[in-house]
Amino acid sequence: MKKIVAINASPRKGWNTDIIVMEAAKGAESTGAYIKKTDLYKIEKFTGCISCFGCKREKNLGQCIYKDGLAPVLEEIRKADGLIIGSPNYLGDFSAAFRSLYERLVFQYITYNTEVQSYNDHRIPVLLIMTSNAPDDSYMELMNKYKAVFDSFIGPTEILAVGETMQVSDYSQFNGTMFNAEDRKVKRETVFPEQCRKAFEAGVRLAAE
Repeated sequence: MKKIVAINASPRKGWNTDIIVMEAAKGAESTGAYIKKTDLYKIEKFTGCISCFGCKREKNLGQCIYKDGLAPVLEEIRKADGLIIGSPNYLGDFSAAFRSLYERLVFQYITYNTEVQSYNDHRIPVLLIMTSNAPDDSYMELMNKYKAVFDSFIGPTEILAVGETMQVSDYSQFNGTMFNAEDRKVKRETVFPEQCRKAFEAGVRLAAE
């Protein structure tokens, strides 16, 4: 049985990113895969790479040695057959929690020699998801930059952009006129289910690799 690690890098449980990640996980699960779900914002204490270079020492090559809340997550990914990871767009990038995991996950595999590019000898397929309130194609350049890194150091990566999401259930409770609340509600009811379907299908593809 394949093991797929599904990671929600959003602090908002039960909202856009979490829902899309879970739909992708359900797709993978439908093929018979076992799903290990992690909500990064529920982990009590963790940080990004601290540049200790422990992963570059002979006895630890390719393994982050820093012990905090992310250590078990990195170990789960190391043993997994696939990775689903989703994050909202915050200020034009992935969330801070995503970035912390990204730094630790990728840097441990980067070599400082010319003979070998990566210490990772267990490459796995990745589904990289970003949700945002902008149109789907707004952050494709950014996502493709991350995809190139995942392709190089983790495994073949598919990207899924989920745009123009409904950020809150009642826009009237907040100070802001930029978005049409009724339009977002309609898209939530009509477009978001299709985005969920795409996530499910992407999960199926990931588990089949």
